[in-house]
Amino acid sequence: MDDPPEGAGTPRDRAGQLASRRHEMQMQLQDVERELAALRRSREGAADDDEHDPDGVPLSEQWSRLEGLRLARLEALAGIDDATERRARGEDGVCRSCGNLIAPARLAVRPEVTTCIDCAP
Repeated sequence: MDDPPEGAGTPRDRAGQLASRRHEMQMQLQDVERELAALRRSREGAADDDEHDPDGVPLSEQWSRLEGLRLARLEALAGIDDATERRARGEDGVCRSCGNLIAPARLAVRPEVTTCIDCAP
């Protein structure tokens, strides 16, 4: 498996895809972490009841949403790192379930995927 899967582009293209996706996720993670920090600052010293705030979404709901986004970005980064390791081992673009090639279009959209479209959950 030293050669890239047919139609998947050159190894350099895949490396670029993975690096670009990683950078994108890191920027999104930083944005979410900034929002969480701002939310923390807004709650410092506050003792009011945010669950009954008539003016908007409860802060606990905002916190929960942002924490979910943060965890999703961290999972995406881990997936991208795994894909980079698979690429280094020459296992790039091969479905972990069936062993067939993953469609180049699928890899272009989500470079970290580990399954072909037929085996995707």
